[in-house]
Amino acid sequence: MLKRQFKPLVSARELDLARLRQRLEKQARFQRSSAGVQIESVDRGQVKGEWQLPAAAAPAPVILYLHGGGYAFCSPLTHRPLTTGLAKTASCRVFSLDYRLAPEHPFPAAVEDALQGYRYLLEEGIDASSILVAGDSAGGGLSLALLLKLKALGEPLPTGAMLLSPWTDMATTGQSLQENESTCAMFTAAAIRRAAGIYVNGGDTREPLASPLYGDLRGLPPLLVYVSDSELLRDDAVRLAKSAVDHGVDVSLRVWPRQPHVWPVFYPLLPEAKRCVAEMAEFARQRMI
Repeated sequence: MLKRQFKPLVSARELDLARLRQRLEKQARFQRSSAGVQIESVDRGQVKGEWQLPAAAAPAPVILYLHGGGYAFCSPLTHRPLTTGLAKTASCRVFSLDYRLAPEHPFPAAVEDALQGYRYLLEEGIDASSILVAGDSAGGGLSLALLLKLKALGEPLPTGAMLLSPWTDMATTGQSLQENESTCAMFTAAAIRRAAGIYVNGGDTREPLASPLYGDLRGLPPLLVYVSDSELLRDDAVRLAKSAVDHGVDVSLRVWPRQPHVWPVFYPLLPEAKRCVAEMAEFARQRMI
């Protein structure tokens, strides 16, 4: 289904971004959130998003979730099956941030919004040690950018980060962009390069807040990284994990065979997605005791 429907749509020579956004949002309205998880919208100027609240969950800990979509599409709504499933499985509240999208709002708008979203949680009385950041694809790269920004500002870091197929290299230099083009179910290398161009908007593709692969990762909290061996962004995750280890960061890299890009978004349809969410929930519990 992905190869026949989604991949041609996002890889078309003339990308109709408005149509893509509309289609994904429409499909999302028919997806089911996990039972027993209440949704509460938030709109505080620059901070927009939604709380996903499992029954009987305590005020803390909290997962700050940054959705993927190439920095140009998707939203908290499109990712609700995954995020509400994670909230319920981990028995903790999730704040899913609705950050601004390119090309209307290119880099660094998403980083600025992620920073404000994190500060919003602190202002709500949640200690940094009780916050775990998570994100997929572009949201995985954005999670790392947030950590780098917080470190640069001298602000308290969260207790860890969970990254699903993180997009970490806007310079698009990974060998897997060529090696996995036929096996990746969702994207072509040309589509990845075009999305990078839309996001950086003529800027430096190796700027660490846009491409965390090139950042100084020293001092970051523990990272849990997932990626598929058959997807285009395999090397974005593998090289990021190696750089993190070289910088003294505690990293767990889990490379799964023959999965689509960010397969946990298909929770609870895929058994592999359910297993991955269960592992993420366990990591969250261990980091936020």
